[in-house]
Amino acid sequence: MLKIGSHVSFSDKGLQTAATEAISYGSSTFMIYTGAPQNTRRKPIDTLYIEEGKALMQTAGIDEIVVHAPYIVNLGSYKDSTYNLAVEFLQEEIRRTAATGVQNIVLHPGAYTDKDAEYGISRIAEGLNAVLEGTKETNVNIALETMAGKGTEIGRSFEELAAIIDKVQSNNRLTICMDTCHMHDAGYDLVDDLDGVLDKFDKLVGLNRVAVVHVNDSKNPRGAAKDRHTPIGSGYLGYDAIQSIVHHEALKGRPFVLETPWIGKDAKTERPMYEVEIALLRGEIQQRFGDSFLEDVAKLQQFFAPQGIDRAFVLSTWELLKADAKARKADPREPMERIYDLVIEGGILSAALTEEQINQRITAWFAGKAVL
Repeated sequence: MLKIGSHVSFSDKGLQTAATEAISYGSSTFMIYTGAPQNTRRKPIDTLYIEEGKALMQTAGIDEIVVHAPYIVNLGSYKDSTYNLAVEFLQEEIRRTAATGVQNIVLHPGAYTDKDAEYGISRIAEGLNAVLEGTKETNVNIALETMAGKGTEIGRSFEELAAIIDKVQSNNRLTICMDTCHMHDAGYDLVDDLDGVLDKFDKLVGLNRVAVVHVNDSKNPRGAAKDRHTPIGSGYLGYDAIQSIVHHEALKGRPFVLETPWIGKDAKTERPMYEVEIALLRGEIQQRFGDSFLEDVAKLQQFFAPQGIDRAFVLSTWELLKADAKARKADPREPMERIYDLVIEGGILSAALTEEQINQRITAWFAGKAVL
């Protein structure tokens, strides 16, 4: 079975909370932050309900999960205080990861800020050497993430990742986290040349180093270097391309983790589409949601087709919002919400459905004929 799951929260009862949420989506793997992703504040390991979480995972047949380091750490910084904080925090986070029983911790390599890429690569490698040297008692790997290329971040090309790895002494503990949105935004053609991209990666870095794949669609055209995720099928990658990625023989067996954004009218009603996205990519929509769900998706297709509303409509709406600041300010809603409004106005689905249930059906609609 495809090993796919979602990024989940790690609060209250720690791993127990995370496992419960992941299982509710039908996940067969998942990714956690051991605290807030925006800071380095962490609770003691013995308060994280690790054994309770592991018991839930075993019952659900989940045998591999992933930890993600917080975004705030920056091994590429020329400022000693920032760099030293990153090294010290990552050493402790790796020990926490080991205590959780996880083998790979995903890390954004870092940004060179006021220096240059060459400096950033060397500084990151220096930091990784220190982090790995200080955690030799563990078997935890650091999975460097492929980055989109915004700002001065490093890891936007396979060449940069290879250069970092070459400078690290214990690089047998360096793995890679591929991110579909990031690779697309960095300029790699995952839609029409997936085999070529993977072949290039294999030659420069080695597919054997890929330990996890983040699965996200993108709100921007290829090469935009923006890093803006969108639900599967509603972006420039599209459902077919992402389906090809998660089922590609060269990536078989890796954990695939969704980081797609929550959607909804406001913060109180926002919900992730993880459950339906997982079922779509596994080909288990009928088993998970039933025949009435598929009937509703068919109704959406029949409703939207005469109006010329399709994935191209969504992409053009992304472009409108990016190009017209006034339009963004006046109506900042994203295309998914515009489509939701049309469904409500058309009255084509049962009034008993919740906003989340309607958005799940819209997400499935993006998959087109493949879902029916």
